[in-house]
Amino acid sequence: MRIRQQSELRSAGRSGADLKVVNLSLEVSVVLPCLDEADTVGLCVEQAVAALSALNVSGEVLVVDNGSRDGSAELARRAGARVIVETRRGYGVALKRGIEEARGRFVIIADADNSYDLSELEPFIQPLREGADFVMGSRRLGTIERGAMPWLNRRIGNPMLSGLLNLFFGGRVSDAHCGMRAVSKDAFARMKVREPGMEFASEMVVKAVLAGMRIVEVPITLRPDGRVGRGPHLRPFRDGWRHLRYMLLLSPTYVFMIPAFVLILIGTIALAALGHGPVSIGRFTFDFHYMILGSLFTILGMQILMTGLFAKTYSQTLRLGRNDRVLRFINTWFSLERGLLFGAFLFLTGLVVDTDVLIGWLRQGMGALNAIRPITLASTLMIIGAQTIFSSFFLSMMLRLPADPDGD
Repeated sequence: MRIRQQSELRSAGRSGADLKVVNLSLEVSVVLPCLDEADTVGLCVEQAVAALSALNVSGEVLVVDNGSRDGSAELARRAGARVIVETRRGYGVALKRGIEEARGRFVIIADADNSYDLSELEPFIQPLREGADFVMGSRRLGTIERGAMPWLNRRIGNPMLSGLLNLFFGGRVSDAHCGMRAVSKDAFARMKVREPGMEFASEMVVKAVLAGMRIVEVPITLRPDGRVGRGPHLRPFRDGWRHLRYMLLLSPTYVFMIPAFVLILIGTIALAALGHGPVSIGRFTFDFHYMILGSLFTILGMQILMTGLFAKTYSQTLRLGRNDRVLRFINTWFSLERGLLFGAFLFLTGLVVDTDVLIGWLRQGMGALNAIRPITLASTLMIIGAQTIFSSFFLSMMLRLPADPDGD
């Protein structure tokens, strides 16, 4: 085994052909994003280099400098790392650049603040050798040393976000935001990650789960940040929201479909129950006021439902979601003509009811109009019918988009 030194790597990477040879000759690249980590980056590089040497692994340590002003890049070079400068700021941007530049078949990523033990690389390498696509470090299954993670993050933030990720996407990951993880270059290419910031961590897990990749978790130890006189890059509330926002944007079932069905159910029950007169339950009497509220709920629910269908179709187009029952129904049964016919049926039914009310009102000499219930029902049907007609056109347009905008 040997760790290829900086000069050797530079000479090997002078041409595309040479770079390909280097890629084939290296097994592991350890990638560390770095932003003003002068206190710890050298130690992290030395630990990783020593670990690769002890394991007799052909590899490299790559530090992606993301705009440091404290000499971190030079310290990393002296410790034996290959340094790449990425001027675009962002955790995701730096890691994506580093993984793409990595010359190893497997890539291990970690932070450069000495919070992860980079001497323990074998638990990440072995599963990849055995066919795993993605190896996640788990602080929850391992050890979190005193002072290494704030109580709010440890007990609420991280468990909640990991649980939501598993709920939304069907994953089984105990610590979805652990910063130490490993991935094969092939699996990373299939993930097609895009996020530039901290949500990059969530995106990797989500894309791996949705692609059906083999994910393995290994327990690790989280230590207190080794930097002196400065706080962590992580901002709990800001970055927690960014993770949550990313997951919600890829979860149309929970963001749109479930709320829509609840609103439609409540609304239609009110419309049906109060269509012929008030209803009393115990001391409470429900009259046409609640029927109007039911109409509002039904219309709002249908609008949200249509938006959810658009979101699901868009996710399928970008291959960001599973082909679930709703999508299978759309692909099997939906057509523009069926959508137009159904929308027209609803609209015309409401129009007939409204016309009947109008004729009755004219026959009575255009006096007081006491037909709130049928008018409410008719208006609801006409609005939903019109929504369905125009939404069918838009949904049909989306279904004609190419299946993969990247051309793969």
